Amino acid sequence: MKKVLKFFSKIILAIIAFVFLYLLVAFVLSKIVIDKEANTKNDITIYVLTNGVHTDIVVPVKSKQINWSEEIKYANAIRVDSTYDYLGMGWGDKEIYIDMPTWADLTVSQALRAAFGLSTTAIHATYHKNLIENDTCIKMGISEQQYTRLIKYIKKSFKTDSAGHFINIKTDANYGKTDSFYEAIGSYSLFRTCNSWTNNGLKQSGQKSALWTPFDSGIFSLYSDSKE
Repeated sequence: MKKVLKFFSKIILAIIAFVFLYLLVAFVLSKIVIDKEANTKNDITIYVLTNGVHTDIVVPVKSKQINWSEEIKYANAIRVDSTYDYLGMGWGDKEIYIDMPTWADLTVSQALRAAFGLSTTAIHATYHKNLIENDTCIKMGISEQQYTRLIKYIKKSFKTDSAGHFINIKTDANYGKTDSFYEAIGSYSLFRTCNSWTNNGLKQSGQKSALWTPFDSGIFSLYSDSKE
């Protein structure tokens, strides 16, 4: 019995040590700032939204570079039309997105699969009419060239069919009347989270970002002193 207790105590201590190290590394790397590219034109307005845990990159539905509604169709949401000017997109664990209505429904097996990259991913797309800059919504201006890079980054996260089209996930698990889900590429893990995906999008498009962050706070703390 003593050997068993000793064994489990070592496991518990190892888990505690891992969590502490993970949080420490996340804190340190989120404080290493990659500055916004110099002399950036404010050609296009984008946003970053958070629900307190998960972040979305929000872009114009239509621009000279792309019309997102051609792939993320209005009809795939319950109630959306062309009066919705902005589209938010977030990458994350498919099972948690679709099969977990609330955090209280999260099971140990779901959490472990998500933590260690053992499940598939999805893009959650949400149409917006009006966005107001506040503590949960960052507004920023980027150039057309930077937006082209951001478009490329986001599109590479979508899984496509044989014709190159985004694959809509047919589900009743919508969060509201203006959202839909799409198959995505890659595996979610402790080291590649929904927020690190957003942070990498900012990095790819020359915006202020953290070296790495798994949490939304790592992004929002960069913009807390000034709205850009």
